[in-house]
Amino acid sequence: MANNQSVRRHLDAFTRGRIIGKLEEGRSVTSVAAEFGIAHSIVSRLWRQFETTGTAIRGFSRGRPRGTTPADDRCIVLQARRNRRQTAGEIARHTTQATV
Repeated sequence: MANNQSVRRHLDAFTRGRIIGKLEEGRSVTSVAAEFGIAHSIVSRLWRQFETTGTAIRGFSRGRPRGTTPADDRCIVLQARRNRRQTAGEIARHTTQATV
């Protein structure tokens, strides 16, 4: 790619398991990184994660944490349907009063 940009590829679960297996055999991080053609830091980080958590599975984040619960969402929808002329601020005030 242009401008020294690299394409970010995540290791699949099978490859992660193979890397962990080789490290458990006693191989060095450097030799494992060379064998798989990846950076030393990636293997080192994977090994550190495995030692602390006991797993090499990637965790997936789903963006920003939710600010409302599903019950709050239902309350907001119900309030908006009851009075279609309400502003978002009025609905928010009603929702906070109802859930507090």
